[in-house]
Amino acid sequence: MTIGLTEEETALADAVAGFVSRHASRESTRAALDGLAAGVTPQSWKALTAQGLLSVHLPEEHGGGGGTGLDLAVVVAEAARGLYPGPFLATVLTSSILTWASDGAAPFLARFAEGARGTCALDAAGLTARKTPTGYTVSGTTGPLLSPKDAELVLLAAQDGDREIWFVLDGQKPHDVSALEGVDPTRGLGSLTLADHEVPESALVTVHPGRARDLAATLFAAEAVGLIRWCLETGVEYAKTREQFGRPIGSFQAIKHKCARMFVELETMAAAAWDAARAVGGPDDQLTLAASGAALVCVPAARRLALETITLLGGIGYTWEHDAHFAWRRGVQLGALLGRPDGWERRLGVAALTAEREFTVKVAEQDPEARAEIARIIDEAAALTEPARRIHLAEHGMVAPHYPAPYGRAATPMEQLVIAQEFERAGIVQPSTVIGEWALPTLLAYGTPEQIAEHVPASLRGEVVWCQLFSEPGAGSDLASLSTRAVKVEGGWRVNGQKVWTSSAHEADRAICLARTDPDAPKHKGLSYFVVDMDSEGVEVRPLREANGGYLFNEVFLNDVFVPDSRLVGEPGQGWTLARTTLGNERVSIGRMSLTQLDLPALARAHGAPQDDRVLCEFGGLTAANQAIAALGLRATLRSVSGLKPGAEASVIKVAAGLQTTAIADTALTWVGASAADSADQVVRTYLSVPSQLIGGGTVEIQLNVIAERILGLPRG
Repeated sequence: MTIGLTEEETALADAVAGFVSRHASRESTRAALDGLAAGVTPQSWKALTAQGLLSVHLPEEHGGGGGTGLDLAVVVAEAARGLYPGPFLATVLTSSILTWASDGAAPFLARFAEGARGTCALDAAGLTARKTPTGYTVSGTTGPLLSPKDAELVLLAAQDGDREIWFVLDGQKPHDVSALEGVDPTRGLGSLTLADHEVPESALVTVHPGRARDLAATLFAAEAVGLIRWCLETGVEYAKTREQFGRPIGSFQAIKHKCARMFVELETMAAAAWDAARAVGGPDDQLTLAASGAALVCVPAARRLALETITLLGGIGYTWEHDAHFAWRRGVQLGALLGRPDGWERRLGVAALTAEREFTVKVAEQDPEARAEIARIIDEAAALTEPARRIHLAEHGMVAPHYPAPYGRAATPMEQLVIAQEFERAGIVQPSTVIGEWALPTLLAYGTPEQIAEHVPASLRGEVVWCQLFSEPGAGSDLASLSTRAVKVEGGWRVNGQKVWTSSAHEADRAICLARTDPDAPKHKGLSYFVVDMDSEGVEVRPLREANGGYLFNEVFLNDVFVPDSRLVGEPGQGWTLARTTLGNERVSIGRMSLTQLDLPALARAHGAPQDDRVLCEFGGLTAANQAIAALGLRATLRSVSGLKPGAEASVIKVAAGLQTTAIADTALTWVGASAADSADQVVRTYLSVPSQLIGGGTVEIQLNVIAERILGLPRG
C-alpha cells in the first residue's frame, strides 16, 4: 500500500513515519490547531530541516539530498499518513517546481535546503503584469494558496498580455495576506494581494506552467495515498474489533467488500502516484500523461474514500474527537486546490490522443554473452515457418524459459525479461501453452518422470492443447464442492460428472481434471487430480453459445470415462494441493496489460475528440484508469525482477481490470450511438463479451472476499 517499492524507499518511509510520531504526533497537532489554521509554523520545523526531509529532492550542490521525484513522493505520502501539519506540502511543492520546472532558480534552492518556508500559485489567475524598464509591476489578488502567512519564498505567476511571467517574492512582505478559513484546520490558507508591486529582473524565473501543475498533481496524489492508507488501516482495525450481533463487523460480507474495494482503490492510487513520481524529471509528454492520470485517480478519491471510512466507523467516525475528519477535510482541500477533474480529463485526453505512457522495464545489461545467445536462437526461429519455428524454440527452452532444464532454461525473472525483449526485437510472438501454463507446472512439480516425458515436451512443441476441467454447474469458485466422481476400478478410474465454462475444450487434446475420489473425506481432502484424454470414450463436449453469439466456453460431460492409473497425478486425495500449485519461478510479462480489444484513442477520435468535449473528457478518464492498472502490472514485474516479496497486485488487478473493462465497453457503447443497435459493430461485440471477463477466474465478489480475508485479515463470516 506504499508508493515506494525498493528497500531504500521503504526505509525512507519508515524514517518519515518515525519522525512524525516523535515530533508531530496527532495529539500535538490537535493541541496546536488554532495556531496551525492561522499559519503558525510547527515547532518541529527545525527538526524537519535537520532530518533532511525538506530537501531530499533538492540538488546536492545546493545542500539537498539529490533525490528523485519518487523519493519526495514517498516522504509526502508518509507525512500525510501521519497528518503532518503546517507549510510542509506548500514548501516542498514550491521547491520542486523551482528544481524541475524552472530556470534561474538556483539562488533560492539553497534557502529551501536551509529550512525556508515557501508557497506557490499554479497559474497566473488573479494577477496581471506590466513591463517596466527594470522588470515588471504586478497587481491583483491570487486565488487560495497553502500556508502563505509565514512563507519566506513565494512563487507566483502573472499574466502579461498573452504570456505568463513567473517570479519569486523573497523575504520582504510587500503584499497583503488575507487569511482564509481553510477546510483543513491543520495548515493555513490565504490569498495575496499585490498593488503595483515592483518585480525586478533578478526575481524572475522561467517556469514551464504545465510542468508546474503536473508536479502539483504528483505531490497531491502522493498526499492522497498517505491519507487513504491511514484511513484503510484505521477502518480495517475497527472492523476486526467492533462487534455487532455478537460478531466482529468485519465478518459481514458488506463490510468485507467495503474494505476490499477501498484496498483495491488504494493500491491503484499508489500505482498511479508512483507512476507520476517516476516520470518527474523525464520527458514532458510522459510527465503530463502520468501526472494527469494520478490527478484523476488519486485526488478525487481522497475525499470520497475518507468519507467511506467515516461511514465504516459509524457515529464515532463523524465526531470531532476522531481523526477521520482530518483526512476527509484535507482530501476536500486537495481536490479544490488542484482544480476540477474535467480539466485534468481534457489535459490527459489531448495528450493521450497523440502519445502513450511507457511501461517498459529497463533491464541492466548483466550478461551480454547470454543476451547474444538468446538473440541468436530467436533470430534462427524467426527465419523458420511453423511448426518448425515452435519446435526450434521448444528445443532451446524458449517457450517456457522459467521451467527447469531441459524443458526451459530455469530463467530468472530478469532473464525472462531479456528473452521477452529479444522476441519483441525480432518481431515474433513468444509462444504460450495457454491452459498448459497451469497444467505443466503442476506436472513438473508432482508428476512422475514418465508423465513429465509424455506430456511436457509435446505441449511445449505445440503438439498438445490443454483445457481445464475444474468448474461445475454447482461448483464454480467453490471448487471444494465439486461433485464429479472418480471410482477406482482395475487399472484406473471411472469418472462421471459434468464440467462447465471450459475454454478450448472443443479443440483440446488433454485436460487437467479434478474429481472426488473419497466422498467421505472433508471437502478439500477428497479430491484427486487427473490428466484426461479428450478423445476418450465417454467425453462429450458441447459448446456454450454466449450472449455475443460466439463460442468461447464449453460444457463437458464425462460419462463413465476410463482414466488409467498412469494419468493420476500425485496421490489420491492430493487434488486440492495440486490444483493450487504453480512453480515459484513463474512467467514474467513485460507487455502492457490489454483491457480491451478496442483501439481507444482511434475510437475517441472517430467520435469527435478532441472537439467533442464530452468524448474527450470520458476518454481522459478511461485513460487514467488504464494507466494506473498498467502501473500495477509494472510494479508487480519489478518486484519479481528485484527479488522483492510479492505484493497484492495480482488480486487487485483482477478486480480493477474487470471493473475497468466494463467501464471502457460501456462508455464506448455510448460513443457509437445508433450503431449500437447493430450487433456486427465491433464496439457492440466487445460490450457483449464483458461477462466472460467478469466471471472467468472467479467473480469480482469472490476476489473481494479473498482480498478481505487473506490480505486485510478480516474474519470469515
